Amino acid sequence: GKAAPGEEVGVLLCDLGDAGSLAAMARQTRLVLNCVGPYRFFGEPVVEACVENGASCIDISGEPQFLEGMYLKYNEKAAEKGVYVIGSCGFDSIPADMGVLYTRDKLKGTLTAVESFLTVKSGPEGVAVHDGTWKSAVYGLADEANLKKLRKQIGYAPVPVVGAKLKKRGFLFYSPEFKEYCITFMGSDGSVVKRTQRYLHTELQQTPVQYGAYATVGGLGSVIKLMFMGMLFLLLVKFNFGRKLLTKYPEFFSAGHFTKKGPTQKQMDGTSFTMTFFGEGYSEGQDPQNSKPNVKICTEVKGPEPGYIATPIAMVQAGLSLLEDAASLPKRGGVYSPGAAFFKTKLIDRLNKRGVEFSVISKPEV
Repeated sequence: GKAAPGEEVGVLLCDLGDAGSLAAMARQTRLVLNCVGPYRFFGEPVVEACVENGASCIDISGEPQFLEGMYLKYNEKAAEKGVYVIGSCGFDSIPADMGVLYTRDKLKGTLTAVESFLTVKSGPEGVAVHDGTWKSAVYGLADEANLKKLRKQIGYAPVPVVGAKLKKRGFLFYSPEFKEYCITFMGSDGSVVKRTQRYLHTELQQTPVQYGAYATVGGLGSVIKLMFMGMLFLLLVKFNFGRKLLTKYPEFFSAGHFTKKGPTQKQMDGTSFTMTFFGEGYSEGQDPQNSKPNVKICTEVKGPEPGYIATPIAMVQAGLSLLEDAASLPKRGGVYSPGAAFFKTKLIDRLNKRGVEFSVISKPEV
């Protein structure tokens, strides 16, 4: 039978408002998995306690402002202490970030650009997400100007474009591959992948991969519904009273998709995701600067329901990688995106064994 709480695993109570309790927790462990969002409100005290007390820290944040803010504030300190702070180790953004690296490693030659398309399939019961994720989106969109400021402060090195420039798509477009309408993916995947590619380029001189993230939305009916909800959301999110309404009535403003209770077991059982990657690049010996891409590859990451099943799998396997594949982590501690921390580890093999599966669908054709 399962161990009752307290039999094998001790319970430590700590409180975000009580720094001493967080420090005591961090001192007793090598790794903290931090699941409490929205991280912009609740994330930093945990990161601080971990870094100060020599514990590594993993979270499942999809909030670029939090993730990059922690990099600005704690990267040097974490490096000094030899600990790793790795954000976005859930559905945001392990499938995308590791998926791009997987695609790169499977292409014979040099991958220079990749686009991913997320499809979430639901059963007859539909799909639901907890309102914590909804809140993160509300406050994230309300605060975009500060993210720009933060990035200026960090002063990122520009990432060169290698190979043919990836075309920017419109916010909404029709995809002949999927025979469905698609939109730009609003999550943190794009920003996380960019941080990984910048790291691999600046630190290890690897060829940076351009990336675009999209999601399929279905037929025309779905598009109209989505557009209506989206416009309402973008209108309300600009005002204080609008944000109050959005966070108070998530179900109403998301047509039932975001709820204070989260999904039922039946909804979870009926839900799965596929992320499809279309990559292009140059065969060995081709010069990316003076010619058209001449190889293509298609890969996918498939898994169970994203928020409650795939996310814990990704987070726990990231944790195991951090502890067990330690020799393959970057030499210095610091604040890392998942791909930057885990690209040499066995994380993808671990995920494959647990039902978050990476595979090549079509081999590169010249």
